[in-house]
Amino acid sequence: MNKFYNVIDRLEDDFVAILLGLMTLITFGQVVARYGFNSGWGSALEITQVLFAWLVLFGMSYGFKRGIHLGVDLLIRRFSKPMFKIFALLGAALCVLYGVMFLSADLVGFTGKGGAYKYWDTMYKIGIGMESISLPEFIYGPDVNLPRWVAYAMLPVGLVLLILRCVQAFFAILTGNREMIIASHEAEELLEQNKNVLGD
Repeated sequence: MNKFYNVIDRLEDDFVAILLGLMTLITFGQVVARYGFNSGWGSALEITQVLFAWLVLFGMSYGFKRGIHLGVDLLIRRFSKPMFKIFALLGAALCVLYGVMFLSADLVGFTGKGGAYKYWDTMYKIGIGMESISLPEFIYGPDVNLPRWVAYAMLPVGLVLLILRCVQAFFAILTGNREMIIASHEAEELLEQNKNVLGD
């Protein structure tokens, strides 16, 4: 199982680098084409927006993996260690529920309400393209649009990865290998900086 998680870890790191690289290359290429050759790809901005949306959706799970999501832990830090751990576990469990609910509402009892997977599946079955994103003419020919299901694929993928990372965080908190699902340094730093305020 650890080997599987190591492969996923590596793929996540590579995917973030690929998304950032593609956004940079497309934007740079568009600037060169526009100002150097008075031409360009009309859908470059829209493709960059899709890649950025992918980065955000993918970044949800990546943030949990790295423990860099910000949160306010000032209140729960006032509880005893056992109660603090219960709240930390509750936070991780609620994040799992959030991911499952948005992936497919049917899985949590909201029958027929859909979710990211159902939405992506509908786009795949319909097979329509995105009106604002035409693929490069010199590769695909004229009037070929990016299929919507390709652009929206990151919705279910991002949520599955989010669920995986939140489940991992839950068990890491349970076994004592992790304190919380969020980055919790801010509250500690604020308390340290202001420890004499009440005394003045």
